[in-house]
Amino acid sequence: MSSIIDPIYGHVRISGLEQLIINTPQMARLRRVQQLGLADLAFPGANHTRFEHSVGTLFIADKIARALALSEEEIVKVRLAGLLHDIGHCAFSHVVESVLKRNPGFQPVLNGKKFIRHEMFTRHVVSNSFHTRPEIAANAELFEKPESFFLEIAKMATGDQNGVPKPYLAQIISDDIDADRIDFLLRDSYHTGVELGLVDVDQIVGSLSINNGRIVLGGSLSYDEDMALTAAESMLIARAHHYSAIIHNPKTQGARVMLLHALENALSNLEAAGKDVRAQVLDFFISYNDGDLLNFIETYGNKDAKKLIMNIRSGAICTATARFTARNLNPRTRMALSTIARNGVAKKTFEYELSKRLGKKYGVSVLVDLDVAGGIPKSTRVKIGDDEGFFYDESALANGLVRAISRQISLCVFGRPDDNKLLSQASHDFLLDIENLSPRLLHFIRSDDNLPIEGLLLVFYSAHRMFRKEADGRITMPRLRNIAKIYRLVGELGGIERLRNLFDYKFHDRYGFPYSDRLFEDIQLLVAMGMVDEDLRYFEKNGRWKQRYEYVLTSNGLGYAEMISPAYQNELKIIDEYLSVNKHSIPRDYVTVAERRYKKQIR
Repeated sequence: MSSIIDPIYGHVRISGLEQLIINTPQMARLRRVQQLGLADLAFPGANHTRFEHSVGTLFIADKIARALALSEEEIVKVRLAGLLHDIGHCAFSHVVESVLKRNPGFQPVLNGKKFIRHEMFTRHVVSNSFHTRPEIAANAELFEKPESFFLEIAKMATGDQNGVPKPYLAQIISDDIDADRIDFLLRDSYHTGVELGLVDVDQIVGSLSINNGRIVLGGSLSYDEDMALTAAESMLIARAHHYSAIIHNPKTQGARVMLLHALENALSNLEAAGKDVRAQVLDFFISYNDGDLLNFIETYGNKDAKKLIMNIRSGAICTATARFTARNLNPRTRMALSTIARNGVAKKTFEYELSKRLGKKYGVSVLVDLDVAGGIPKSTRVKIGDDEGFFYDESALANGLVRAISRQISLCVFGRPDDNKLLSQASHDFLLDIENLSPRLLHFIRSDDNLPIEGLLLVFYSAHRMFRKEADGRITMPRLRNIAKIYRLVGELGGIERLRNLFDYKFHDRYGFPYSDRLFEDIQLLVAMGMVDEDLRYFEKNGRWKQRYEYVLTSNGLGYAEMISPAYQNELKIIDEYLSVNKHSIPRDYVTVAERRYKKQIR
């Protein structure tokens, strides 16, 4: 064993096999890929690399594995998966992934499959790069044939639990509470100086156990249970603040949008020259470092792209002249922008169209960046006594934090410093342009792609119309309860042939009922964007008081559903018919409010 001295953990022990892998070109590249991309322009200390983070993830993965009393063979695999989990990350972190989502024609194709996310490239590199190296293949720590060994490591490194005999091995590396998140929250806080959340590693690691083949959070005593939840809640607070303070920092966002526009220009020029853009992009993820990517843009970009890169190199970042968040966007616009931001092509169209409108109106050059938070916790399980449930069902604070992360949206208009006064005075006009443009773009998305989140909203809308009653100036509305029943209902609707594409959710039965990570995320988005209200209710089970959430369509949600329903006339008719036939099996309570309090509030 050798060791690496880490600024956070001290001496990190490295095995002979791990050292062989560290010495490969694939791992060496990560020494010149910054963990936070261009965030060091806002936080000068944030020049730590993906390599440092990979070693840190190895250390935390080892800590978790030993706390769970895993076998030595499992520990070897978990450590390697932690070391290799980011090996497919591109230069400048997530910017290139954004370019791929916005430009499907740039997406590399390997074995007939389009590659978009860095996890796909990681799996490709780990599966194909190491088992053929003689010095690695001959190492005794592999335990089995090199090819099958690294295929298993690739699955673990990317959190793939499907078809794996021990899903908890993948959970250690990639889950809601995992070695990856623990390290990057600690490391990013250390290097940026942003300390807005506590990550108590020992408390979190000590609260993990294996139950039914999966990692769960909990404790053997009542106080241990409380501390397990407290530690996990603190980690969620750190996660929420990570977006607010670092990712959505206007200077970080400005540098990111400058790089993105320059890179898109360079790739478009390369394509126009008849070069293989997809092969070039594959190199970004496999062999390029940050400096290589800047050099590529300076080689193929036009004059404007070269100027953007020159300004990035000199730290002359464009200034945010207007910034809009969930606090100053009305619910309809907020919902529309959230949907647009999650569709790469529409996001690109929105940003370019808005920047063109503003530039023409005010005679200045502007860049627009729309960004939303991602990676909300979806599947953390907790064991309280003999019961197992979801973290957000046991902790009202966790549920609120999930909503807070889901609600984070940042729309920035960037311009030159000397245009600041002119543009800042026009921020109200910006808002009008945003409100007018976003519904049109949603129509554009629907014509090309399905939007399951809108299908989900139509389910609430259909139930609302079916069970709603009005009398004496008061409205009585259904409050759908038992989220597991909502999952089942949406799954059944997705089984209807004519609705299959609209309700494009993938379900699994790991928790004893049909569950979908994406469906949970979409429910939280509807709540965060003000379309659906989430109401907390307590109930007693086996001598313990538990909490559940019930859902009712808000006035804003009703108005938004009425706005989009003409685009879904046929689908809505099928949903109405299905709910009508099955209405007696839909668990619901009712809430009554004054009609004047439930009037539409959407302009």
